Amino acid sequence: MPKIPSMSSRELAGILEKSGAFFVRQGKTDHAIFARIVDGKRYSAPVQMGKKTLDPNYSKRIFRQLKFTEQDIEEILNLAAPCKTLKIKT
Repeated sequence: MPKIPSMSSRELAGILEKSGAFFVRQGKTDHAIFARIVDGKRYSAPVQMGKKTLDPNYSKRIFRQLKFTEQDIEEILNLAAPCKTLKIKT
């Protein structure tokens, strides 16, 4: 299983959209509903919005609810890694 880094809710939403999931609607609270169609079936997952850091286990649960395989998750994270900017202290 690939190591999932902690990320903000906006980063997670962007990664989900780039990897084939789509935004369905905003929930009644601070959750945004994302969905993905796999083999003709629709799978949905609520994502907490407005959080600066999400627990890696929470992100993994979202990927699992949207039926991403371990290989899919690894590819998604490898593609997303170069997009992050590193803050280097001098």
